[in-house]
Amino acid sequence: MVEKRNIGVYLVLSIITCGIFSIYWFIVLTDDVKKASGDEDMSSGGVAFLLTLVTCGIYSIYWAYKMGKNVALAQENNGSKSTDNSVLYLILALFGFSIVDYCLIQNDLNKLS
Repeated sequence: MVEKRNIGVYLVLSIITCGIFSIYWFIVLTDDVKKASGDEDMSSGGVAFLLTLVTCGIYSIYWAYKMGKNVALAQENNGSKSTDNSVLYLILALFGFSIVDYCLIQNDLNKLS
């Protein structure tokens, strides 16, 4: 369904590249969650990144909440136990811990693959 990614490697690459690699991670996470959940109304990774840039990061707060909802939907579609972490992702994004969101979302996606 979606590619299993090593969270530790992606986290280290994001730190070493001063966040540039995290842009790629943001885009592939968005595309993977869209594919896994089957939500056609969800923006693609590139569009979500551009909206984040245009809104000076405000869209990323909405993105975090929406990703939580769609990860729960993907878990339901896969037949596994569904956990809705959208509020947790929202709070982490509000306090500037989006990289933690990426790790948690990737962990949930890895469980699905």
